[in-house]
Amino acid sequence: MSTAFDPTAAAGMSGETTTEDVFATAGATESESGRVFTAEGGDWDQLVAEAVANRDERIIVNMGPQHPSTHGVLRMVLELDGEYVTECRIAIGYLHTGIEKTMEHRTWVQGTTLCTRMDYLTPLFQELGYCLGVEKLLGITDQVPERATIMRVLLCELTRISSHLVAIATGGLELGASTVMEFGFRDRECVLRLIELITGLRMNNAFIRPGGVSQDMPSGFQEAFDAELPKVRRGLRELEALILENPIVKGRMCDVAYLDVTGCMALGVTGPILRATGMPYDLRKALPYCGYETYDFDVPTWDSSDAYGRIRVRFGEIHESLRLIDQCLDRLHQVGGPVMVTDKNIGWPAQLSVGADGQGNSLAHIKEIMGDSMESLIHHFKLVTEGFRVPPGQVYTRVESAKGELGCHLVSDGGTRPYRAHFRDPGFNNLQAAAAMVEGGTVADTVVAVASIDPVLGGVDR
Repeated sequence: MSTAFDPTAAAGMSGETTTEDVFATAGATESESGRVFTAEGGDWDQLVAEAVANRDERIIVNMGPQHPSTHGVLRMVLELDGEYVTECRIAIGYLHTGIEKTMEHRTWVQGTTLCTRMDYLTPLFQELGYCLGVEKLLGITDQVPERATIMRVLLCELTRISSHLVAIATGGLELGASTVMEFGFRDRECVLRLIELITGLRMNNAFIRPGGVSQDMPSGFQEAFDAELPKVRRGLRELEALILENPIVKGRMCDVAYLDVTGCMALGVTGPILRATGMPYDLRKALPYCGYETYDFDVPTWDSSDAYGRIRVRFGEIHESLRLIDQCLDRLHQVGGPVMVTDKNIGWPAQLSVGADGQGNSLAHIKEIMGDSMESLIHHFKLVTEGFRVPPGQVYTRVESAKGELGCHLVSDGGTRPYRAHFRDPGFNNLQAAAAMVEGGTVADTVVAVASIDPVLGGVDR
């Protein structure tokens, strides 16, 4: 419900300007509640006209949404004084998919299929944040099997490596270093092969489900990791040798896109950008989840507050993720058991195997629901089509995504679908810092600044 704003009362309380002064340029309409005013900001056409009238040599250009360095469909409206950026405005929404609204019309389990597609480079983080929220509403957080929790950590750290390699690779390409891009995507393929081995998909996995994960580790997973991880480590050393002490890279990135810890705190910026200011804030340490407090790892930081520091932090985080993956693999050999909660009213069948018909489900489960128990068939049908009910309430959960703090706010009205699902995508908050980073710098530095933020517009626009 909206309430009409009474400008006369507002002007009277302030004791300053009159209604006519404040709303001289605002459109006004009459409604049952009174006179309603619509205030609009100045158009860029108006700014251009002012620049021409004042004989100002400012230039206003659109950088994006088709520009190859704007990470998909980001539009930046730049006001230039020669080669220097005097003002930067970010325009988003070109990739809006309505995912959050669509989730209100799907079951709680189907929500994972939607939220995994927001930031398409970090799908498993979105699944995890969402499922942790659903589990908290259900009151089954402590019932999630340990093996499933270990697999969640393993998959998130693989995803972190994959995302950082894309950030490094595309950042190098935008600076003209195509070899960096080739090396980065080469090593990412090794990581994606492991993710595909476990989940069946390279991206948009929908593998983490409320109550656990959709299936156990495949046979021979250790051999696959033993084959792929050494390639990742070797490729990482090559990338570091190619980038970190390269004088051209340091000349383009050092003291560029500066944003100190004060600016990060004011704008809600998290992730590698914040840790590049020297502040070791990481949710895995500050507010542990999924048992991260039981793992041995460090939080890499740098103290330069610039684009070079951010790439340093990302390299450090890849090394720490590899440490975490080794610990997860050791625990998987020690911890057995199921990978889904035992409550049949919530947990989907998770012991999957591909049958002769090519369908992925437990043959014993199929035999039970199709031949032995009509009640089991009815229950399976209702669980899949209608879904389970979640008690009324709301919850906010957060995880440390590759780009920063990823939050998930869920509201349940007691039904089988979310009443409201809203995500705090770290790229959306981090992108607010673009103007602070680029204003006063050159157009070429703008490319470096956006690359150091590493936004993915699927997550920004949602």
